[in-house]
Amino acid sequence: MGDARWFATCARGIEPVLAGELAALGAARVTAVRAGCQFDGSPALAWRACLELRTASRVLQPIAAFAAPDAAALYDGARAVPWEEHLGGPERTFAVHAAAHDSAIAHTHFAALKTKDSVADRLRERWGARPDVDARDPDVAIFLRLDRDEATLSLDLCGESLHRRGYRPPGPEAPLKETLAAACVALTGWSGDVPLVDPMCGSGTLLLEGALAAARVAPGLLRLRAGGRFGLQRWPGHDTAAFEAIVAEARARVRPITAAIEGSDRDDRALALARRGEELAGPPVTGALRWTVRALEDAAPPAGAPPGVLLVNPPYGERLGRAEDLGPLYATLGDVLKRRFTGWTAHVLAGAPALAKQIGLRPARRVPLWNGAIECRLLRFDLY
Repeated sequence: MGDARWFATCARGIEPVLAGELAALGAARVTAVRAGCQFDGSPALAWRACLELRTASRVLQPIAAFAAPDAAALYDGARAVPWEEHLGGPERTFAVHAAAHDSAIAHTHFAALKTKDSVADRLRERWGARPDVDARDPDVAIFLRLDRDEATLSLDLCGESLHRRGYRPPGPEAPLKETLAAACVALTGWSGDVPLVDPMCGSGTLLLEGALAAARVAPGLLRLRAGGRFGLQRWPGHDTAAFEAIVAEARARVRPITAAIEGSDRDDRALALARRGEELAGPPVTGALRWTVRALEDAAPPAGAPPGVLLVNPPYGERLGRAEDLGPLYATLGDVLKRRFTGWTAHVLAGAPALAKQIGLRPARRVPLWNGAIECRLLRFDLY
């Protein structure tokens, strides 16, 4: 097979970071659009993207695009796709997921159901049997994107979202997804040669993503090591040997972590989750990070280490208290930066502009990012 056009999805704001990752992988004609990047490459490159991208949520293979101003047009357009070629047989399960942007069909659950019906009706007509739907673990996952009156249908190479690395212990979702944390690390410019510190680390997502990047551990390796799979591995005609060769190349690039990576938090329960995440991440991450129960006002750089990068995601008031009660916390953060981290570069993911002003420092750079529905700014402070 030759090169094809692919699409990698991501959170809003990190499209330029994802574009850089794709270019580094060797993708051609990388084009950043809202919530993702289009790119050209071989199937092998798309497999590497699933395995190695840190900031993407999904990697998709677009297979059809058509006008869908209403539900009837969506059904007809989806039914015209030769799904029998993509599923391979009635014994395979499938599922449909949908996203919509400024579309007349705004209800994504309805759009997914309509598409699911069209796929099942076509396959029942072709095979005389309707394949089963498995919403949790399908053999073939179909992704519908509605953008205004245009529908794009794609096959999802990933299966489960790429932000689920496998190092997070079971429990409630963390306030920061792994993919956004990885983007924040990349935007700091940290490359693993100076210390990385988070004085309000919580369950440690920022530092664990930094450690994985410093060790050159492809995030997809964690999924495979835990016994998970990518959706592409269940497609008809999948070349298992070629995929395993790509996995072996990724494993060969792993290296030890040499820089100090330290996190502190006053909540010892959150740090227990961080330590468990470090353990689940496996070598060379396991044993390479240091976690300390400590209040923000007592935060300090690693002893004897050169100046490095401080990266922190303080609460915005959405989950931990009201925003108007958090001003003193941000003032304390600013005081700690000024008194304890001279010579360092600090990056603060701030979700409330009024709170960010309480830091009392003028940012050298502001990068807009979205943490779910919350518009944030990654603020850079050069602490001369």
